[in-house]
Order: sequence, then structure tokens, then C-alpha cells
Amino acid sequence: MENGSGVAAPTPQRPHVVLLPTPGMGHLIPLVELAKLLVAHHGFSVTIVTLDASSAAKAQDALFSSLPDSISSLALPSVPLDDLPSDAHIETIISVAASRSLAHLRDALSRLKSSANLVALVVDLFGTDYFTVARELCLPRYLFFPSNLLTLSLIFHLPELDATTTCEYRDLPEPLRLPGCVPIPGRDLLHPLQDRSNDAYRWVVHHARRYREAEGILVNSFDAIEPEAAKVLREPEPGRPPVYLVGPLTQCWNPKATDERAECLRWLDQQPPGSVLFVSFGSGGTLTTAQTAELALGLELSGQRFLWVVRSPSDGETASEAYFSVRSKNDPFGFLPAGFVQRTREVGLLVPSWAPQVAVLNHAATGGFLSHCGWNSTLESVVAGVAMVAWPLFAEQRQNAVMLAEGARIALRPRGTAEGGLVPREEVARVARELMEGEEGEEGKAARQRVAELRKAAGSGLEEGGAAYKALAEVASKWKTTN
Repeated sequence: MENGSGVAAPTPQRPHVVLLPTPGMGHLIPLVELAKLLVAHHGFSVTIVTLDASSAAKAQDALFSSLPDSISSLALPSVPLDDLPSDAHIETIISVAASRSLAHLRDALSRLKSSANLVALVVDLFGTDYFTVARELCLPRYLFFPSNLLTLSLIFHLPELDATTTCEYRDLPEPLRLPGCVPIPGRDLLHPLQDRSNDAYRWVVHHARRYREAEGILVNSFDAIEPEAAKVLREPEPGRPPVYLVGPLTQCWNPKATDERAECLRWLDQQPPGSVLFVSFGSGGTLTTAQTAELALGLELSGQRFLWVVRSPSDGETASEAYFSVRSKNDPFGFLPAGFVQRTREVGLLVPSWAPQVAVLNHAATGGFLSHCGWNSTLESVVAGVAMVAWPLFAEQRQNAVMLAEGARIALRPRGTAEGGLVPREEVARVARELMEGEEGEEGKAARQRVAELRKAAGSGLEEGGAAYKALAEVASKWKTTN
């Protein structure tokens, strides 16, 4: 397997697919899981092409080193980005890096095509400019969408929305009603859409227009969590690519993995079943200093056991400022209220910056997840059968929170997160108690029952003969007949 600038030589007779995630481990992980399924179940070999992202190099290398030989990796040379403004949004940075990498991708795919049975290029949500290279090389163009059908529906409708709306979306007088989807207030729409004068907005609209160039879109979701949207998007529509629900694709949990027997897992071993609220805002999510303090005091006030992955606050910056970094800049415990650590040491455990999330969610002691509602984390929670407190920060997380609370009904949303203001400690305590202790007929109990049902549906869909398995098999069959 090649993990560098060269191209690995795949087995010539196997159909070969190139997967191209845009930067960020949240984009890479589900595509890696897709690669594993293509190799294990459908006889493909795969090359995963990444843009240079030095800050994520260690995490990427560790992930790639665990993969079978039939999955190779290739990093494109870096491109200059120093001309971008210092306040450029993530969506702009990623999109510009992709557009400036076309020549490098063309060279890599041309070399690969000469030595392999290359049958398709699959890009993710910010990689539509790569379709230009695929067209030049006569490669089928597919898109892997790592979020949900609600967000995909929004993307499909965005060009029309852009042309027919004059105000900022947060000022829309009524929630946006997309076919088959829960109504979404304008203020909760995708974060880069909230400022129409920003380059990030223009880039998202640009990608939305190019989505229809795809010959198919693979979505990391499943019918049971979005049944009405799934029904709508399965119906053929002229000019819209077919949609294939191949999820949930999440990192596999290996209970025997010795490197994951971290301190937090040993601590969970000592807690009663279903008693611990796991608190984590993902690898890129941060709170303000004031909100960090209110969250801490709210957890203490709730009386619930908790395991909290604490990151340094991000005052004066965006909630996504740590997107490309796993570790906090400073000692995150130094920002907690005085005496908090000592007062809660019998019921809580604080972990700096990172925890083995999949292992934590699948631990018998974990009974709830206070989450930023990133889609990877959401699916990991569903697969583990853990209901959520929805606390969105950026990207598509606010509209995910609406869908999870009001559509799927597997999450409780604290009052205050919808308005974007400070969530007081009393509200933190209330929602934590409700999720963990809610009785029959109450919101917390209903969310726990519903997520248990979705867990079963998610598992059965991925089994041979299940809906997700058959959807991927259909795409794989098309790729095999490409040549």
C-alpha cells in the first residue's frame, strides 16, 4: 500500500475506484468505511486521495495504516492558500484548496488509469470541481454525501432559493419547508448560508449547482431516521441524480482493542449501566468561556454522572476554530469554575481534548450523549442506541438538531441553543435530568425508546439483503459494467 506521493499499483483485474474526501477527519472516516465495504463485499480495490493537510497527518496516517492492502492512499501536493483572508470560513478554504488541486489530481488519475481498471471517481460534498477532471478522463462521476437527506434536500433546492430570496435566510418570516423534511427556521439553516455576502455562501451555491452533474449520490443516512425524505428522494426527478442510501457508515467498534482501554473506559467500567451522560462537542467544536462555566455548573446541578471531553474555550473566534486540530491550545481544565473538579470528582470524569468516542458510546454505562449534532457523531450515537441532548455549534449542526429533536425525536434540545445565546446552568441541569431520568410519557423516555428502534433498523439495513447493502450493491454493479 502506498501512503505518500506515489500511486500504489492495484490488482489490474479488479475494478478500481478513487475516493476523494475534502480535508477533515469527519469527511475522511465515512469514506474509509465505504472503501472497506467495496473491498470486502464487492471485490473492488480503492485509492483514497487526500489534499495535503499537515495538521491531520498523524490521525490520517494512523487510520490508513490499519487498512487492508487493497485500499491505498495518495496525498496530493499542497497548494498555496496564503492569499486567502485570515477570516476565511472553512467552506471557502476547503473549496479553494480543491479548485487549485485540479492539475495535481489530473496527473495522479492519469497515472492510475494507465495501470488500473479505474471505473469511477467519488468525491464528497465540497469536491464538485473535481468533476471537471473526471469528465476529461471519461470517468463516471459520483458524489458521497456524508450528511443527511435534510441537508441534501437543502442543497438541491439552494440554487432556486438563492435566485428567489432577497433577504438573509435568518430573516425569512416562515420556516423553510422542503419536501419530506421537518420545517427548518431560517436561523437554523446551514451555517455558511447565514451570510449571503460571504465567499463561503457563494461556494456552497456553486457546489449545489454542480451536484446535478453527478451520475449518482451516495448518502450516509438510512430510511428509518428520515422516512419521508427518503421516499421523496427515491422518486426519479428529471435533472436530479439518483440517490442511494448506503448508511449508517461509522467507525467500527472493537471491544477487544487494547489501545482503547483508556482511563475513561476503565472509569466507565465502575459506573452503573446507563447512568453516565457523555459530553463531547466533536474534534472541532468549542464553547466560549462563559458557556463552558455554565455547562460545568449545570452538569453539577443535574446530579447526573458525566464523562466530559473538555476543550479550551474559543472566545472571539468561531465555534469551528479547532476544526483542523484535535488538541486544545491550552490546559482546558484551567477554564473551569473554581472548585468544580473537586466537587464533582465522585460523579464525573473530565478528559482533556479527546476520548475514544465510539468505545464510550458503546459502553454499557453510557446512557446519554450531549452532542454538537455533527452527522458522524449522530450516527455513532444511533448505532450505539444512545439518545442525545442536541447542542449544535456550526456547519449543518443547527438544522440537524431540529431534525433530531422534532423529526426523528431522538434528541432533546436545551432552550437557548435555538436562539444562539447563553444556555444557563439551570437549563443544562433540566435537560440532562430529563434525558437520563425521564419516565413513561416524558420526552427523555420517548427519545430512549425511539433510538433503540433506530439502532435495530440501522443494523439490519447494513446486513446482506438489507436496504443499505442493496443500494451499495446496485452502485457497485453499475461501476463494474462501466468498461
